[in-house]
Amino acid sequence: MTQSPGLRRVMGGFDATTVGVGAMIGAGAFVVFSPASASAGALLPLAVVIAGFVAYCNAAATASLAVHYPSSGGTYLYGRERLGPWPGFLAGWGFVTGKLASCAAMALTFGLYAAPGAEKAAAVAAVVGLTVVNLLGVTRTALATRVIVALVVPVLAFVVVVAFTAPAAPATGSAAPGGVDGVLQAAALLFFAFAGYARIATMGEEVRDPRRNIPRAIFGALGFTLALYLLLALSLLHALGPEALAASTAPLLDVVDAAAQPDGAAGVLDTVVVAAAALASLGALLALIAGVGRTSLAMARNRDLPPVLSRISTRFGVPWVADVTTAVVVVVLLLATDVLTVVGFSSFGVLVYYAIANVSAFTLSDRQWYAPRWLNAVGAAACLVLAFTLPATSVLTMLGVLAAGVAVRFAVLARRRRRA
Repeated sequence: MTQSPGLRRVMGGFDATTVGVGAMIGAGAFVVFSPASASAGALLPLAVVIAGFVAYCNAAATASLAVHYPSSGGTYLYGRERLGPWPGFLAGWGFVTGKLASCAAMALTFGLYAAPGAEKAAAVAAVVGLTVVNLLGVTRTALATRVIVALVVPVLAFVVVVAFTAPAAPATGSAAPGGVDGVLQAAALLFFAFAGYARIATMGEEVRDPRRNIPRAIFGALGFTLALYLLLALSLLHALGPEALAASTAPLLDVVDAAAQPDGAAGVLDTVVVAAAALASLGALLALIAGVGRTSLAMARNRDLPPVLSRISTRFGVPWVADVTTAVVVVVLLLATDVLTVVGFSSFGVLVYYAIANVSAFTLSDRQWYAPRWLNAVGAAACLVLAFTLPATSVLTMLGVLAAGVAVRFAVLARRRRRA
């Protein structure tokens, strides 16, 4: 039996950073601010800062672990190596299932902006097209993401300037509708938008000089995106106010529409923002498909998923079976479910994933300066607190999915023991 080829280290630090930024801005800028504002009200910027701090804890843990284990799989691999097979499986299963739902949400977001009325057909086409890009090799993935980020970030900067220069929304005296609970729930929802830097770690087997480039890429992507999100939160609150922001289905469009009404340029600006939203969701979807495929590859290598998923293309150096399987599952989700309800579901799975990352990093004896042991402890506790402040439906659904995965793995292991 011939050994499957490994992945190729072809991404530099800039490409890895771009993949992380591309994964985050699509999820955050156009999807999550309205539901987060509904929970936090005028304290939305505080929720962004809390989510950003927890993301930094997780980024520090991920970066320090990636230095020691620069292979595909992210926290699935780290949990397995540092804590044992079961914590590793729980992290991997939570990531794969949560991010499959996120893939479907990003695809449908693209469809809603690019082809309203035929959004599911457009979403399926996006999944198929981006899967083909991934199958052509990680350099194609990085190049496509770089182009998307270069086009989307200037549009977001333009919206921030327009929102800050607009007349301030009338003050209503609203703070956080749910008090502390509301701010924490908003931070948990916003965490959905910060999780893109994990893609850098899950693709760690394809990054050149990983001990140097992976930490730099993770912190660079997170720092850039945190600053952008904070500016967006402040500017949207200034222009729309907490209530209008919470009620809006497309707050960035609402801001440019209001600014363009006097000179009649709303149609042109709407087209620009819609195009940016579509591109940003494509960038997030592209990175998500790649990340899910690499984690599935790592799990299949250890027989925690069917071994066929570990097959790697000799020509292009990508886990082609895992990527194609990811696409098939996402298309099924698009056609069979209401995928825009999965933000909380995905956030819970990813928060569990990062709690395990922090505990794994806590066990390291060789410490990196940016990841002291106390920060790992704070990060693990914060992830669990945010996870259980999410809506009960999201928590119970994801707990059921995790329990189902544990039950199936237990049954498979028992059968293997009987055969042995």
